[in-house]
Amino acid sequence: MPYLPPALASERVELDTPAGRVSVYRSVPPGTQNSVDLADALPPLLLVHSVNAAASAAEVAPLFRHCCAQRLVYAIDLPGYGFSERSDRSYTPRLMTDAVLAVVSYMCSEQGAAAVDVLAVSLSCEFVARAQCEAPASIRRLALVSPTGFSGSKRHHGAPGSTRGVRWLYGLFTWPFWAEGIFRNLTRPGVIRYFLQRTWGSRNIDEDLWRYDVITTRQPGARHAPLRFVSAYLFSGDINSVYEAVGCPVWVSMATRGDFTDYRGRKSVQGRPNWQFHVVPGGALPYFESGNRVMPMLDDFWRAP
Repeated sequence: MPYLPPALASERVELDTPAGRVSVYRSVPPGTQNSVDLADALPPLLLVHSVNAAASAAEVAPLFRHCCAQRLVYAIDLPGYGFSERSDRSYTPRLMTDAVLAVVSYMCSEQGAAAVDVLAVSLSCEFVARAQCEAPASIRRLALVSPTGFSGSKRHHGAPGSTRGVRWLYGLFTWPFWAEGIFRNLTRPGVIRYFLQRTWGSRNIDEDLWRYDVITTRQPGARHAPLRFVSAYLFSGDINSVYEAVGCPVWVSMATRGDFTDYRGRKSVQGRPNWQFHVVPGGALPYFESGNRVMPMLDDFWRAP
């Protein structure tokens, strides 16, 4: 088992939460000593990485570096990933949302903040939208980077809290005789590179992220959350109802390359005054390749009246 280095150059804390042990990175802007020095600054910001076979807080590294120069920034390792608990249990939107809510509560308590801002990537956008609906006073603004739930022509207004999980598929993937082998095939270095290229829509992926992805998939328990993910248990069956219930300002970036370019379903919320959609040239993680374009847009969104 290779040593897992920190994904971000900052201190890291571990929280006992209803979602198990959750790892959180946190940083303070240069020249500040505590929250008093930030009284006139933006509220704390939580960054939430995507969900896939090799996810971790490493996916938000450029955002973390940029934002921590301006404000208090936290970045979570979701349950099943990074330094968070990777036990064999049911990984669902409920578990992930509970982890987000626990970290938001911790941030508000630690910093004496009334509310925080949250940025999430891809499938995690579903978890943070649900968190905002359940704790609207605690989440001031949402930024959703390449969110799921808007592709295709079918919308998802299922029973509250339902998932799109496929039971027989999960049973097939987790059969004891080959579960570990399936996960090892999904996370071979060449396969990880292939999926990152599909995310980027280009061969010019971030090599540091690829290297970290390879290492994090070699940790004990690494297969449990990803096998739930590939069986669709982490996709919400009611996600469009959740999006439509979000009441805070929402900023959305839409990729132009790769596998995450279909946003036909945005029509269900696009006309609402609290939602804004932006086409950002590049792949699904545009801040890696177009930071000089994405960061100013986000900065303006956080500071808007």
